[in-house]
Amino acid sequence: MKATLFTALGIEQNLADRLSEYGITEPTPVQTETIPAILNGADVLARSQTGTGKTLAYLLPVLQGIDAELKSAQKLIIAPTQELAMQIVREGEKYGQPRGIHVLGLIGGAALKRQVDKLKLHPQLIVGTPGRVRELIEMRKLKMHHVNAIVVDEVDQVFQLGGAGDVDRILRSALRDRQLVFLSATVSRETAALVKREMKNPLEIGIDPDQSTAKGLEHYYFAGDERDKMENLRRVIRHYNPKKTMVFVNQTETIAEVQAKLNYMGLSAEALYADADKLARSRVLSGFRSGKFKVLVASDVAARGLDIEGLEMVVNYDPPMDSEHYVHRAGRTGRMGRSGLVLSLVTYKQIFIMNKFAKELGITLEERKLYAGKVLEPKAAASIRSQPVRRKSPDKTGNAHVSQESVKQGSSKGRPVKEETRKTSGPAKKQGEPFRGGKSSERENRSERERERKNKGAPKWLKDKKRP
Repeated sequence: MKATLFTALGIEQNLADRLSEYGITEPTPVQTETIPAILNGADVLARSQTGTGKTLAYLLPVLQGIDAELKSAQKLIIAPTQELAMQIVREGEKYGQPRGIHVLGLIGGAALKRQVDKLKLHPQLIVGTPGRVRELIEMRKLKMHHVNAIVVDEVDQVFQLGGAGDVDRILRSALRDRQLVFLSATVSRETAALVKREMKNPLEIGIDPDQSTAKGLEHYYFAGDERDKMENLRRVIRHYNPKKTMVFVNQTETIAEVQAKLNYMGLSAEALYADADKLARSRVLSGFRSGKFKVLVASDVAARGLDIEGLEMVVNYDPPMDSEHYVHRAGRTGRMGRSGLVLSLVTYKQIFIMNKFAKELGITLEERKLYAGKVLEPKAAASIRSQPVRRKSPDKTGNAHVSQESVKQGSSKGRPVKEETRKTSGPAKKQGEPFRGGKSSERENRSERERERKNKGAPKWLKDKKRP
C-alpha cells in the first residue's frame, strides 16, 4: 500500500517540506483522518490514544489557516497543563515561524505583566491553560473578535482539573461561527455533553476505538505483600533497566518516601509535585529529559500532559483510580508507534483491579513473578520452586558427592547415609591443631545458620546492613 503524503491531505508544500526536515514524511492514522476535516472547517471530536500524533493532527491545519498579514489573535489552543501548553508552543514555533506566524504561550504560574506586554506584539496563535486565558480575556487584554477556531487538547483532562467553567467562559467570548476541535484519549459524559451543546454537526473521529492504549505497549502486573512493594519496585527497575522510568503514586505524601528509598537503593530519582512552582518543575523535567537521573516519581495530576522522549517504562506503584487514569499513565510511554512497558505493583487483594482494567480497555494485562532476579510467568516460577534442591553432603571420606535427594530416600548405593553424615559432621581437625569442637562450636554454627536463614531473600543492601 502506497504511503499517504501530507500534501495529499491538503497540507501546503512548504509545511510538508518543514516536516520532512524533522524526519516526518508519513502521517499517522489520526492525522490522516483529522487534517482534511479541520481544513474543511468542520467541528471535530477526535478520540485517539495518547502519543499517536494528535498535536500535529490539529496544529498543521491551524497554522495553515492563519493569515500572517493580519496582526491579531486568530486561533486559540487550550491545554490542561503548563508543560503540554509549552510543548505545543515549541511545535507551533517550529512550523509557524518560517510562515511569519507569531506564537504566544499564556500559562498560569508565569508573570502576568510580561504576558500582557507580549500580547501587544499581536501574536496570531495563542496557546494557553484555561485559567490564564480566561483571566486575560476578562481583563480585556486578549481580544477574541478575530479568533475563528478554538482547539481543546486533552479535553477530558481539562475537565478533570477543574477547567470546565473556564472553557465555557472562553467559548462565550468567541465568535458564534467559530470552529471547535476537541481531542482526547477518552471521552467522558461531560465532554459528550459539551460537544452536543456547542458543536454544529460534529465529525467524530475514532482511531481504533476498541484499543484504548497504544499498540506497542506491553502490560504486566506483579502481585505481592504490601511490605514487599518497595523491594519489588527496585527489582523490576533493575531487571528491565530502562534509561528512563516514570513511577506513579496515588498520594502526594508518598512521593517523597518513594523517591528517598529509591535513592537509598542506588537508583537516582527525583519527584514531580503538582503544586511546585514553574522553575522547580522545569528543573526536574529538564534533568529527567537529559538523563541526569533515571526515575521520576509523580502523581496523576503532576504528570498530566507530559511528553518525555525516550520514556521506556511506566510503573504504577499504586493502581490507578480507574481505567481512564490507567490510559493516561500508560500514554506517557510507547508514543508515536514506539514500544513501551506498563507495570503495576499490586497486593493479592488488588488483582481484581487489573482484571477489571483488562476487560474495560480491551488489553492483555498479564501477571508476572519475580524469582531469582528474573521475571517469569507464574507457571514457570512455580515449576522452578517445586524442583528438589540438590545440595552436596560429605561422605565418610570427606568427598562431597551425596545429594540431599538421596538423604531423603535414606540410602546411597545400599548404605545408610544418615549415619555416614553424622560421623563426618562438624569441623575437620587438622594435624597438630587442637580440637575446637564441642558445644560452643555447635552453638556458633547454629547461630550462623539462623542468621543466614533470616537473611535469605533479603536485598543485598539489607544483608550488608545486618552483617555484624
